[in-house]
Amino acid sequence: MFARVSRHLITGTLLGAALALPMVGATVHASGPVLTVEPDQAATQTVSGTVIPFREVTLTAQSSGRVVDVAGAEGDRFEQGAVLVAISDDRLRAQRQAAEAEMRTAEAAIREAQMQYGREMISPQSRNLGQMPGMGVPSMFDQMFTQPMGQMMGMGDPALDRRTDLYSRYIGVDQAQARWEQARARVAELDAAIRDTRSEAPFDGLVMNKHVEEGDTVQPGQPLVSFGHVEFLRVEAQVPVRLVSGLQEDDYVQVRLDTGDEVEARVARIFPLADPQRHTVTVKFDLPQGVRGGPGMHAAVHLPQAGATGNRVVIPRSALIPGGALPRVAVLDGEGYVRVRMVRLGGSRGDQVVVTSGLEPGMQILARPGAGVRSGEPVGSRSSGSGQGHRDGAADPWSRM
Repeated sequence: MFARVSRHLITGTLLGAALALPMVGATVHASGPVLTVEPDQAATQTVSGTVIPFREVTLTAQSSGRVVDVAGAEGDRFEQGAVLVAISDDRLRAQRQAAEAEMRTAEAAIREAQMQYGREMISPQSRNLGQMPGMGVPSMFDQMFTQPMGQMMGMGDPALDRRTDLYSRYIGVDQAQARWEQARARVAELDAAIRDTRSEAPFDGLVMNKHVEEGDTVQPGQPLVSFGHVEFLRVEAQVPVRLVSGLQEDDYVQVRLDTGDEVEARVARIFPLADPQRHTVTVKFDLPQGVRGGPGMHAAVHLPQAGATGNRVVIPRSALIPGGALPRVAVLDGEGYVRVRMVRLGGSRGDQVVVTSGLEPGMQILARPGAGVRSGEPVGSRSSGSGQGHRDGAADPWSRM
């Protein structure tokens, strides 16, 4: 009876030892899941931005009048040159007709002045014998005797009189041409004003907002429609001055849209001046083509904090080696061996911890190292060799039973 109990105790002891050995061997020291260290994305600050069109214009009235046509509605697309809003131009066309009449009158004056100038060239009025009554005898006497004698005595100059008459005719031609050019300029001015009554699309885009309707009376400077190019979108944000120093044009930042999409946006433009009241700088970011949403949508822009170190990383808490006075991790070198490294921890975020020094982004570490992991161990050595040895050793007690 005593021998039978002893045999059962011995068998139970061997069975417990056989079951316990594989559990010890299964403790993963230098093997298990491997993870790549990622940078600390929380080393950024989020600012609010607004999605805007790549280009946007507000067409305004250039003259007063009544709106006679408004093309389309909000969201309708138009090609470049399409008429969006038309204002009545009856008054301007009437003024143009009057200016054309003035131009024709000036043309007639030019022809008459040119004819007078030509006659003065061929037949000077100073030598016209028929300009006085008496069959021209007094004038002929003056030309033959009085004028020559007066010229000899220094009392007249017929040549100067002729040049003066010729210049006077030339001035008449020049004044007539000036009146014609003035009338022509008035016609060109009215043509431009008539063109301005038609507000055309400056580029391919869509109507974003209508400010008037057909039948409204508008004054110069009054907004008509807002037109935008939305094939490409941008985000405009007011960035605190302390964060602008960490940005450069053509850099990429993470942007989260209201649609739930998180995309990379390119820094397109950093305004050179800051707002003196809010102490912010306007920065525009180009979004990738084809993103969901449209202008006016909210966007959260994640910007790197000025002065934040680039070596801050976040790792799971399970990646820390259990035990020990200082936090350690198992780093894999390029030759397949483990290197135990001490790290300095920052704050914690749930099941993750921030490592402020000791690790760099891109390193590979064991996700769940065992307490007994040592530097220099080849990856996977204990999990396979020790486990197999325990499994082989565990077969002997059973075989002897």
